[in-house]
Amino acid sequence: MKKKSPLVQKYIFVTGGVVSSIGKGLCAASLGALLEARGLKLSMMKFDPYINVDPGTMSPLQHGEVFVTDDGAETDLDLGHYERFTHVKVSRSNNYTTGQIYDAVISKERRGDYLGGTVQVIPHVTDEIKNYIYDTSQGAEVAIIEIGGTIGDIESLPFLEAIRQMRVDCGFENVVFIHVTLVPFIAAAGELKSKPTQHSVKEMRSIGIQPDFLICRSEKPIPSELKSKIGLFCNVKADAVISCPDASTIYEVPLMLHQQKLDDLIVKRLDLKNEAIDLAPWEKVVKVIKNPANTVRIGIVGKYVDLKESYKSLNEALIHGGIANNSKVELVFVDSENLDESTVKDSLQGLHGVLVPGGFGYRGAEGKIIAIQYARENNLPYFGICFGMQLAVIEYARHVAGIVDATSREFADKVKSSRNYVIDIMTEQRKVTQKGGTMRLGSYACHLGTGTLTREVYGKDIIHERHRHRYEFNNRYREILKKYGMVLSGICEERDLVEMIELPGHPWFVGCQFHPEFKSKPMAPHPLFTSFIEAALHQALGKKKPTAKMAPKLLAKNGNGGSRKSVKKIEKKINQKKMTRKKITDTNKKAREFFGR
Repeated sequence: MKKKSPLVQKYIFVTGGVVSSIGKGLCAASLGALLEARGLKLSMMKFDPYINVDPGTMSPLQHGEVFVTDDGAETDLDLGHYERFTHVKVSRSNNYTTGQIYDAVISKERRGDYLGGTVQVIPHVTDEIKNYIYDTSQGAEVAIIEIGGTIGDIESLPFLEAIRQMRVDCGFENVVFIHVTLVPFIAAAGELKSKPTQHSVKEMRSIGIQPDFLICRSEKPIPSELKSKIGLFCNVKADAVISCPDASTIYEVPLMLHQQKLDDLIVKRLDLKNEAIDLAPWEKVVKVIKNPANTVRIGIVGKYVDLKESYKSLNEALIHGGIANNSKVELVFVDSENLDESTVKDSLQGLHGVLVPGGFGYRGAEGKIIAIQYARENNLPYFGICFGMQLAVIEYARHVAGIVDATSREFADKVKSSRNYVIDIMTEQRKVTQKGGTMRLGSYACHLGTGTLTREVYGKDIIHERHRHRYEFNNRYREILKKYGMVLSGICEERDLVEMIELPGHPWFVGCQFHPEFKSKPMAPHPLFTSFIEAALHQALGKKKPTAKMAPKLLAKNGNGGSRKSVKKIEKKINQKKMTRKKITDTNKKAREFFGR
């Protein structure tokens, strides 16, 4: 029998030039999707040059969302792209910052690991970076490593030096450098300009890195003549200059890169197995997004609406829910600081669903509560995530259970007259003084109640979801809120914590303490988002279910005690007699057939 050749890891390094937020992470994830479609085993990794230990204490307006892994790491939002586009399961070892690396080097120096030697950026810091890459790449055929920041930033230099050394250490045939850069369109001149790209590559070459491929971001497709010019001045073959213009959906990027044979060129350059590629699932996703059967408008009520990256995973999860329902999801961002009783109706007019995402602090909280009350009383589908669930509990306690001063202990300094903390801080959190990495983080089990909407949506008794919060539902208020009709549909039995709430009789009113958006993918939409968008689609098509106001009358008329099961019987009866769900059913059937489900 022929002896198999030993596994030799291949490394692809992705850097960015000219401007930040150019799409390095999306390009890296798209390339990962292409290589996975060829049957290759991947590892994906991101280095961030900032000195913060992690992004957990950084404002979303500066950094975008914080993506949370199963093992409780607070990481860069690009790791969300990695999980959405590939089957890679990221953990804390997939994201490192300058702060973490220097902390590790200094700890080793304090222990005497360097035997009294002078600790320097080269070799000690660069060796630490390389060691992290080698460790994370174990078991993978191809490791894709993204270097954050922009070429020319002083803080990026140790990372660039480390990857320069890796080409020498591992061999030219095992290392590829991809540089993502900007080719701006100057409207006054009517031209795409290559000079910024030339200068960016010149900067890289000055530190010893010659890019193998250039991915050129632009507003418009780059013509072949300009590709040849860029290749000539940047010492890159013209076919290795990849045009990546703005796309109508990010899920089109893998198809765009494949069309220009980037994956073929990389497979050839790294001498990888050249297997047939199947991109049919990506083509199906793009087709649904571009040609949806329906449109729903979802209002996201938050205080970080000025930067859409603050809710990146959330935005994508809603789009995934739309894909599952063959519908376009139009996102309407509503600034909660501008909401009050006089403006809420106009602000939420024309929406088919309302979502309040995770967040922190009192600023804008009362506006969110007003939006939640409006959704509850006007039978708009409502989805509360983390902070959104907590505020839904506060709203219900105030306006239904009669606890007029209900609030969260998080607001204690702002609402000093209140004594009813229906949301309270966890006991083990009360003595915590450091903010970074000290919340309830990562994956926990949740047991779903029999006969609940959430049990029906998930189709299982126990789920595992990711958390990022410090405050919880106060168990002392369980019985009184249940008495007034709130269903505590999900419980973390391990710690006796309420994880999910819902309101029977409402078209769709669900809150969850965890962040389901972190586990949603375009080809595997999260069930909660699928169900929420389906309810919003009912609203958009005018197919209403029994409402919160109708339910008590219906139950009284039918002499029933008000169980979820009885409410569902009534809903079914009304739907059969007065409504047709044919349009939405046909739509969902087509979507399921599309993905082979």
